[in-house]
Amino acid sequence: MKNNRTIARVIAVILALLMACSVLVGVIGSVGASAASISDLKDQQEQLAQEKADLEQKIEDAEGEQFSIIAKKQLIDESMNLTMNEIDNATALIEEYTEFIAEAEVEIAELEVKEQEQWEAYKTRVRVMEENGTISYLEVLLTATSFSDLLSRIDTIGEVMAKDRSIYNELVETRNKLTELKAEKEEALAEQEELKVELEEKKADLEDQLAEAEALIAEYQSNIEAYKDDVAAIEAEDARLDEEIENMENASSGSGSGSGSGVTAEGSFVWPSAASTYVTSRFGYRNSPTAGASTNHKGIDIGASYGTSVLAAKSGTVTTSTYSSSYGYYIVINHGDGTTTTYAHMSQLIAKKGQTVSQGEVIGKVGSTGISTGPHLHFEVTVGGSRVDPLQFFSSYTLSPSA
Repeated sequence: MKNNRTIARVIAVILALLMACSVLVGVIGSVGASAASISDLKDQQEQLAQEKADLEQKIEDAEGEQFSIIAKKQLIDESMNLTMNEIDNATALIEEYTEFIAEAEVEIAELEVKEQEQWEAYKTRVRVMEENGTISYLEVLLTATSFSDLLSRIDTIGEVMAKDRSIYNELVETRNKLTELKAEKEEALAEQEELKVELEEKKADLEDQLAEAEALIAEYQSNIEAYKDDVAAIEAEDARLDEEIENMENASSGSGSGSGSGVTAEGSFVWPSAASTYVTSRFGYRNSPTAGASTNHKGIDIGASYGTSVLAAKSGTVTTSTYSSSYGYYIVINHGDGTTTTYAHMSQLIAKKGQTVSQGEVIGKVGSTGISTGPHLHFEVTVGGSRVDPLQFFSSYTLSPSA
């Protein structure tokens, strides 16, 4: 009987152990499945980040090309304006030359008539003088009242003849000058008409160039807008994955460790990212991810979507809150114990220089400013003025396969 009771107790203990093991296996399996799901989701985020970086590079390239074409179009516009002014000037000169030539032709015709009349009158006077011969001079001599009057009469006849000849010569000279000037104007007119034809051809060519430039600008703008739509879709999907990952992490870690991210703080620091524990690049040597980026990584990169909160890892005073070409928008906090922390590539600075911040306080928003291939938080820790690996102060974070 006693043996039966002992056997029953043993069986009960074994059954209890089996049930406990079953529950434990179920929990482990659940946690494993959760971890695997989170890892898959973060792999998806990494792929999305790469796709987004590629799209942003395409946007940058397209905007650069578009800017170049816009600059060229401005030069074409200026050339078109100059050409139009030249065409207007040529047209005005053609009108002036044409009007002058028409007036000159009328004047030349009138001068030719006067020239002929004057020539006929001169010839008539000479012929009369020749026909009368000495008689005419004798009449002048006999009718003279004195010798001085005779000389005066003879001089008068000579002056009349000289005047007739002078008028005729002036008419001929004026006609010749006007004819010469008319010829010059006709030559200038021909040159202006030829120039206008060339300018009209240049104008037509510039119009073709303008149409081509405008079409290219519109095409690039269409591509840029399409790329931006794709980026917005990726950001929306990335935000959804962030939320899903956060929910999974909260479900697997309960209320969390107090850092707002599910990462356990080994020392006095809390995890600086409010929504992501995914480390995409570790401290130390690495292959440069983009032109200008260092191969000696001075901190860690935490993958996160645009606009997610950046937290102060420790209380302290903000000594830097500014922008640089490499770090983009970044903040440095002096914690007063020989340590500082740096937060870079943010899209927004919330904490200001000189401000005292509390541990876990939101100091900025995640972005991709400066030399960056996509949205993430670059986080540095210095101890005694030397940079150290920030990951030594934390555990339970997730490393990217490429980190």
